[in-house]
Amino acid sequence: MVIDMMIVMFRTVFFYFFIFLIYRLMGKREVGQLSITDLIVSLLIAELTVISIENYDKSILYSLIPIVILVLFQCILAFISLKKPKFRLLLEGNPSVIIKNGKINYNEMLKQRYNLDDLLVQLREKGYRSIEEVEYAILESSGSLSVFPYENGKSPLPLPIILDGDIQEDTIKHLRKNKKWVYDFLDKKDIRLQDVFFAFYKDKNIFIIKNDDLL
Repeated sequence: MVIDMMIVMFRTVFFYFFIFLIYRLMGKREVGQLSITDLIVSLLIAELTVISIENYDKSILYSLIPIVILVLFQCILAFISLKKPKFRLLLEGNPSVIIKNGKINYNEMLKQRYNLDDLLVQLREKGYRSIEEVEYAILESSGSLSVFPYENGKSPLPLPIILDGDIQEDTIKHLRKNKKWVYDFLDKKDIRLQDVFFAFYKDKNIFIIKNDDLL
């Protein structure tokens, strides 16, 4: 009995430091910002850890090997997502504009299965008492809500035009523009699309950050 308890205690402490190391290597964000794939991996790691602690009579490798495979798989997905924006979009989805120019986008709420109670709760959590205080609210892929209130004298919300060399069609549609408008602007600046890391529209201008501008 004493030996069994010692094994359980050892495995508990071991997995604590092992999972701590894994999450440091994976560069995890805070829990509220986990993507769907991050959350799946986290749940599976937790389940495998519990199984190993409860079944202390079996080799610890039965949990260690699947955990290592999950971590490697997640790292590969993260690397591909970094290089391929469309693949990242497939995995994590696009942010959704829930409030635009002070008006609720009900069609987008229905599409995301996001109801008015959800919106009001998240607004209250951000310190806003009323929808009328909000100019823009964006439901991020992680499920968190980014809120931009009305502020006199402040610049309007910057809108992403290009991310990692990929034109954001939802943005140009919102601006009532098309891809030709983006390409024409890039041609004037003698910049190739694939060389653009980030471009955003603000104050009727397009601002560009090229890959060469990064540290």
